[in-house]
Amino acid sequence: MTSETHTEARRRRMSVLARCNSNRLHELWDKLRLEPAHKTLRGPESGLIMLRGRIGGTGEPFNIGEATVTRASVKLEDGTVGHAIALGRDGAKARISALIDALCQTMEAAVLIDAELIAPISQELDCDDEKRRQQTAATRVDFFTMVRGED
Repeated sequence: MTSETHTEARRRRMSVLARCNSNRLHELWDKLRLEPAHKTLRGPESGLIMLRGRIGGTGEPFNIGEATVTRASVKLEDGTVGHAIALGRDGAKARISALIDALCQTMEAAVLIDAELIAPISQELDCDDEKRRQQTAATRVDFFTMVRGED
């Protein structure tokens, strides 16, 4: 696996973990029965981040507000380090996500975790997104302007 492919897989995996439901993550993590020996390097610790947006057509950035996040970093016995950050104050979710990040740096663990944990959560998130799109589409109103004949 090239470093670019590995980086993209890691980015996708961490995106799914950041968006997933904490209870579902714990459920699937427990089924895997993976609890590698590790040392906590950082956290889990909570803090604030600034959320930024962009204005209209110019795209100039502005500060929307702050959000609470929790981050964690772990180091496995073999020296592999994993990092994670998640919205909210769920330290256990951040710790498990950091463990997953560290474990997935080896191909064997990445294949197992992607198949048994990431894929089901990703499918559930996609279904939730589609359901939300359908609910939004059902309430959509199309506005149009009628042209009067005098002009």
